[in-house]
Amino acid sequence: MSPMLDVSDAVRAEIGEAEADRLLAGENTPGEYDCTSCRARGNPRHERTSTVLFVGEETAVLAFAHAACIPSQVVTVSEDQLQGAVRTLAAGEPGAEPATGPGQETPSATAPPAGANPQPNARQAVLGVTCGQVLLDDTLHPAIVVEPTGPIARPGSDGSGDEFLPLLIEHGFLPVDDVARQPAPVAGWSVLLAMGQLHAILQPPTSPGTQPVAWWQAHQPLAVTDGWRTAAAKSHTVLVYAAPAGSIGQQPREDLLREALEKAAAGGLLVAGTMPLAGT
Repeated sequence: MSPMLDVSDAVRAEIGEAEADRLLAGENTPGEYDCTSCRARGNPRHERTSTVLFVGEETAVLAFAHAACIPSQVVTVSEDQLQGAVRTLAAGEPGAEPATGPGQETPSATAPPAGANPQPNARQAVLGVTCGQVLLDDTLHPAIVVEPTGPIARPGSDGSGDEFLPLLIEHGFLPVDDVARQPAPVAGWSVLLAMGQLHAILQPPTSPGTQPVAWWQAHQPLAVTDGWRTAAAKSHTVLVYAAPAGSIGQQPREDLLREALEKAAAGGLLVAGTMPLAGT
């Protein structure tokens, strides 16, 4: 029985027609796999399965995912991230252990939209990220909260003031006045969850015909809880909130994270958008 395998045109172009045909014929297809998105077991002969090709600077790794989780696609990641994944696979491990709290905060190596710059005479500001779940209408939704470590200035300005939220609003985020309502979708943005871990938040490509670019990218893939990953796989979306430096902080529990979000929203210091999961 041939596998129920999806091989996108982008993946086919990277691996070649011959290899794609062998996959579709079942010659190089695994009997079972750990979904690269939700980490649950999958079987390409019993359920539709996506081929996902991770490409670094020198290395490429072909992985598999439930078609219901993410479509077949090519995902560009850093060589360090890809080598780390290769070591994990070689060790026979299903993936990193999930975080036990609402999330971990990790710095970003990328700048905010439109090339915004940290204010002069201040330490280099980076983006901190916390993962947690937000309860909306009795349903838990996966959420990411982004907060810089310092003020963000607009390019070409004298550096006075913090332009982090205005820049995000210009790129499609909307102010939040009620955390109990789901944020509106923000066009062209997506969240990259690969191999069961959070890799990046992607913003629209800078020019037509090019790939989305990382707005925030983890230095090392960020482990998320099983509950967060399950909720993301179910809804195929992630709620992304952003607030200026010092508005949210690193909260040890999800109820405290919710309170911090509500306080920031009440003060007009919170923007958000709903983004598709791993959409490229």
